[in-house]
Amino acid sequence: MDKISVVVPCYNEEEVLPLFYTTITETLHKMRDITYELIFINDGSQDGTLHLLKGIAKEDSHCVYLSFSRNFGKEAAMYAGLQQSDGTYTVIMDADLQHPPVLLPQMYHAVSKEGYDCAAGKRMDREGEGKLRSFLSRSFYRVIQKLSKLDMSDGAGDFRMMNRTMVNAILDMKEYNRYMKGLYSFVGFDTKWIPFHNIQRPAGATKWNFRSLFSYACEGIFSFSSTPLTIASTLGAMLFTTSMILGMYILIQTFVYSRHLSAWLGMMFIILLLSGIQLFFVGIMGQYLSRDYMENKNRPIYIVKETNRK
Repeated sequence: MDKISVVVPCYNEEEVLPLFYTTITETLHKMRDITYELIFINDGSQDGTLHLLKGIAKEDSHCVYLSFSRNFGKEAAMYAGLQQSDGTYTVIMDADLQHPPVLLPQMYHAVSKEGYDCAAGKRMDREGEGKLRSFLSRSFYRVIQKLSKLDMSDGAGDFRMMNRTMVNAILDMKEYNRYMKGLYSFVGFDTKWIPFHNIQRPAGATKWNFRSLFSYACEGIFSFSSTPLTIASTLGAMLFTTSMILGMYILIQTFVYSRHLSAWLGMMFIILLLSGIQLFFVGIMGQYLSRDYMENKNRPIYIVKETNRK
């Protein structure tokens, strides 16, 4: 009998958690010839999420919870859940029901009967999202697709069921700065994409604002692409060449044609432009160095404060 481990990161999901638990258990009970476990990761929630998880785990022996000592982020929560899972197949899904549990039987059939290593949900639209946020998200995925040369298309998220081989491959990568969408693509394996339409969360509010989304986007780019450094080097070479041409032009105009160029405004513009570009690319290099710095510290990806798993 196959066992399915369902990993659910939770951060301030008090309002939607009871509905999620009811929905996911109803779906899993309908799937015959399987057993399951629900692994809830409380990622430093400030509301009553942990209290609810304790109550659920007390009433249902299928449920396990881990509570972090603080908010370590969704990437750390997913990693912790994968480490705790011991099922034949492992599912990662959000607690806000935007990952429809109704797709689980179809995913299970793909990985257990059709021979796929992974079955992943792919969101086909962004209905209900703001136009600006939708535009920025699509633009980000187009950019990272070109920069990283990995398959990280728009709509391909964390909602997926994986076999044990793929889970172990992801766990072997113990880097501190984690970007799971990139790791899924990096490890490869045969994936079946299952389309679904965007679903609005039935309760609670999203934890992703523009600031956190921008930070997440930077994490993805700097973790899986060195192209920004290449761009910096190329632009630096172009600016150096341009400055040499400009210098030759000034010398010719001054000593050959005896023209005295007075261009304080132009010089100020050039100085400010070059200084700004230099600082910008120093910042890019700093991003890579800071990530290497954090990796070399070898700090734990997460810290568990309490759990009901023995």
